[in-house]
Amino acid sequence: MGGLSAAAHDPVREAVLRWLDRLDVAADDGDPGTLLPLARREINRLAEGWRLLLTVHQSDDEGRCQACPTGTRGRWPCQIWRMAHEQLIGEGVPHDRRTGPLHNPLGRASRALAARRSARPDPPGD
Repeated sequence: MGGLSAAAHDPVREAVLRWLDRLDVAADDGDPGTLLPLARREINRLAEGWRLLLTVHQSDDEGRCQACPTGTRGRWPCQIWRMAHEQLIGEGVPHDRRTGPLHNPLGRASRALAARRSARPDPPGD
């Protein structure tokens, strides 16, 4: 995120992880009347987000990712494309043979962050 300090990244990261947690809760516990409109909206947003990320990670003329840091630039497909394939297509399991949702690598981290946040005492004056 070019130019933003590490401190500026933390609220952005927390907001994204919080939103993903809300989607997890909605998927697990949402009533059908609110879940369908939410799913339609979020599926479109997530698909567009993946498309943008994958567009940035295209290969150059030498077959290397244009966006990955120079020190880690191996042959394309880069780690982002491999992760997209694993998360969107499946962890080596065809769609019709999946028995459950794909593993969420950020789920445990975001839940731990939420638990730490809720365990913090409220600042004075609240």
